[in-house]
Amino acid sequence: MGKIHSVKKLTDNRFVNLYNIKATSVHETPVNYYLASRQTDPDKLKLYTRENTPDGVVIYSLYGENHDRVVLIRQYRYTIGDYIYEFPAGLVEPGEEYHEAAIREMREETGLTLSPIKVREEYQKPYYTTIGMTDESCATVYGYASGEISKELQEASEEIEVVLADRAEIRRILKEENVAIMCAYMLMHFLADEEPFAFLDRK
Repeated sequence: MGKIHSVKKLTDNRFVNLYNIKATSVHETPVNYYLASRQTDPDKLKLYTRENTPDGVVIYSLYGENHDRVVLIRQYRYTIGDYIYEFPAGLVEPGEEYHEAAIREMREETGLTLSPIKVREEYQKPYYTTIGMTDESCATVYGYASGEISKELQEASEEIEVVLADRAEIRRILKEENVAIMCAYMLMHFLADEEPFAFLDRK
């Protein structure tokens, strides 16, 4: 196992910060590594706490009387200078339970009301998103969405279009558009499974 010698915070931002890690690998070679983290306090980095609490939530929800559409967002992302299809998602606020965060984020991004479903822990626990670059982890919340689409609660910095995609549109999106990987895998399940949530082991 590698050995971490020091961690230095390089930025002081609200939502994400860059840290420099000095370490020695298992092969006794020096390592100069950079980590992006949601943490503002270096002592609370997961490499110290070893606690995988979710930084954010990803929301996989179905819409319509027959649950035959998936709620997606088409969002402009500066990281690629283009639009990308994603699930509604967002950060968990301090002291907020992540199912509550999912309901709030769904409302803010889409105007829709989310009714989460209960699933076993291994289907919803936080998993790491891009571990080679960040210690961020997200929990997945599954459920059914209802109501009317609205942009009223979207932030001024956001450029989001809400998409209620049926199977034909999902096939087109996967073939032709930029898609976040966590979203893409679930959409492939949606296309293949007769019952979209059949893979979940519900409580």
